[in-house]
Amino acid sequence: MTIKDIAKLAGVSVGTVSRVINHHPDVSDSTRLKVESIISREGFEPNSNARLLKNNTESDIAILIKGTQNLFLESLLEKIQILLAESGENANIVFLDESADAVKTAVQINAQKHPKGFIFLGGDVKNFSRSFAQVSVPSVLVTQDASQLGFANLSSFCTDDYAGAAEAVRTLLAYGHRKIGILGGYMSYNGEGITSPRLAGAADVLQEHGIPFDPEEDFTPSRFSFPDSHQAARKMLEKHPGITAVFTHSDVLSVGVLRAAADLHLRVPEDLSIIGYDGIEYTDYSLPRLATVRQNTDALARRSVEDLLFRICCGREAVHEKIPFSVDIKESISHHTETDGTE
Repeated sequence: MTIKDIAKLAGVSVGTVSRVINHHPDVSDSTRLKVESIISREGFEPNSNARLLKNNTESDIAILIKGTQNLFLESLLEKIQILLAESGENANIVFLDESADAVKTAVQINAQKHPKGFIFLGGDVKNFSRSFAQVSVPSVLVTQDASQLGFANLSSFCTDDYAGAAEAVRTLLAYGHRKIGILGGYMSYNGEGITSPRLAGAADVLQEHGIPFDPEEDFTPSRFSFPDSHQAARKMLEKHPGITAVFTHSDVLSVGVLRAAADLHLRVPEDLSIIGYDGIEYTDYSLPRLATVRQNTDALARRSVEDLLFRICCGREAVHEKIPFSVDIKESISHHTETDGTE
């Protein structure tokens, strides 16, 4: 029994079955119950670390996507699939948990399936340093910088996350905020030092403005999902009631902050300003509309696909590019004036 069999029995697409398995909200209750009942009846057990979705034809390119609830990477995936299809290429898609080792999975696929190339959507650079040498085909790492790794077959296209995070915090400072909380991923800080460019950029700007930053106290980690971000944000706001603004490492985390603020009867932006990262479509429709550092997904997808197909076809060494970002200041940010508490 495969995921395609489940889709056929349920009368839905493979993508719909994937969304049910990955607990995405954009599936109707009736469809979700139908798919889940068939999964239970047939004893279907998707791999807990990677869910491989195969097309009707054998694929030449493998796409590994980190995080089963990462809306930003899913939007990138959709654009990349369209560009590959327009070029006559098919793709196998592997969904990985955000803590999984994508390179280890790629090594296994490389040995068993012999794809023409890999596209990694997200990934831990340390894992590439450790084992990417075992991947022999042209590959592209999207959203992370691989320029320092030195692999001739691994290109990278990403946003300058350090600069983007720094600009987000500068924006909050320009609006008068000085007590700023930061919500990010678990891999941003390992207990010994900052490992994420987004956290480093934010911390450096705070310290440049004379605002002390202690990652043990001023940074709250979370998985990149709505339930986990909601729980982490509420913990942060309850622990630090003086916070007037929050910078999150993704827009998904911003949604969690928005919900936590409502739980605690905090108005956004009157009591709490929020700015996120990525620029997912939801930020244009939330209430209030969420400010964000917008990554250029069109350029990231296009350059990644163009580079991979060119290197598969004609051969050349890897290239590394930073794609420009923009800051969208929307309804979730307002000015804050410090008071001495006497009025």
